[in-house]
Amino acid sequence: MNSTNYQLPITNYQLGLIGHSLGHSLSPKIHTAALNACNLQGTYSLFPVHPGDKQGLKDLLARVRAGELHGLNVTIPHKQNVIELMDGLTPTAQAIGAVNTIYLREDKLIGGNTDAPGFLSDLKRYMAESPSPQMGEGLGVRGKSALVLGAGGSARAVVYALLNDGWNVTISSRRLEQAQELAKSFPDYQPALSIAEEVPITNFTNFPLSTFHLIVNTTPLGMAPNTDQSPLPENLSLPSNAFVYDLVYNPRETKLVKLARAQGLSATTGLGMLIEQAALAFEIWTGHNPPRETMFQSVDQ
Repeated sequence: MNSTNYQLPITNYQLGLIGHSLGHSLSPKIHTAALNACNLQGTYSLFPVHPGDKQGLKDLLARVRAGELHGLNVTIPHKQNVIELMDGLTPTAQAIGAVNTIYLREDKLIGGNTDAPGFLSDLKRYMAESPSPQMGEGLGVRGKSALVLGAGGSARAVVYALLNDGWNVTISSRRLEQAQELAKSFPDYQPALSIAEEVPITNFTNFPLSTFHLIVNTTPLGMAPNTDQSPLPENLSLPSNAFVYDLVYNPRETKLVKLARAQGLSATTGLGMLIEQAALAFEIWTGHNPPRETMFQSVDQ
C-alpha cells in the first residue's frame, strides 16, 4: 500500500505520540516546527498510556478511526503492543515487528515503521559528510561490516535497515538469547547476519573490532541522567576506519561519542535519526515533506 504523496482533506491536524514516561519527549517541538514550516494548522500532543493499559490504546486508536486524530507516533513500550490492534502493517513494520507510526487509509488502521528508513537516511547523510573519505566510499556495497550493540526494539529497526542496504551485521547483546531471537527474525538474511555469542557487550578486549566499518549503539547506556555510562569500555581501542553511531541523543554528546572522537573517529548521536523518522511520519500523515533543518533547529538548543 502506497502511503506517500497522500493529501488528506484536513484543515487542522491533530497528531500525537503514544508511550509511557513522555515528559522529556522532543516530538512536540519537532512536529510543531514541521506544521509551521509547511503552513499547516494543527497540534501535536502527548498521550501517555501505562504499559498494561490495553483499553487506553484502544480508546486512542478509536479516535483515529473516527477522524478525531489524524496520526500517531508510537514509542516505548507500545511499539509491539499496538500490532494486534492494527488492520494492516506496512512491509517494513511487518518485517521489523514494531510500529512507530499509525494512520488511517481507506478506513483501515495502518501501522508503519519510519525508524528503519529514518536511521539509514541519516546514517548515509552523516557518512557522506564525514571528513574521513574512506567512510563514505562504497556505502551500501556488500562487504561493509557493522556491529550492532543491543538487541531490543531499536536494534530491530537498525539491523533490518542495514541488512537491506547490503551490510554484514553482527549483533552483540548482554543477553545472548535476545540476540538469538533477533537474528531468527530475519531468516532470509542469515548469511549476512551473525551473533557475537561469547563476547559480553562490556568486554571486547579480545574481540576483532578491526573488522567493522560501523559500530551502532542501540542500548540506552549513556542516556541522561546516566551520562557516565558507555556500552564500550573506555580503554578500548576502536578501529581507525570505523564510524560510530549512537542512537542515544540526550545528551547531545554521549560518552561513547566522546570516546570515539577522542580516538579521531567520526561519531554522531541519534538526533538526526529522530528528526528523519519524524519527517517521514509527518509526510505520511499530511502529504507534506517538511524541511529537516527547521525541525533540527527546533530542538538544537
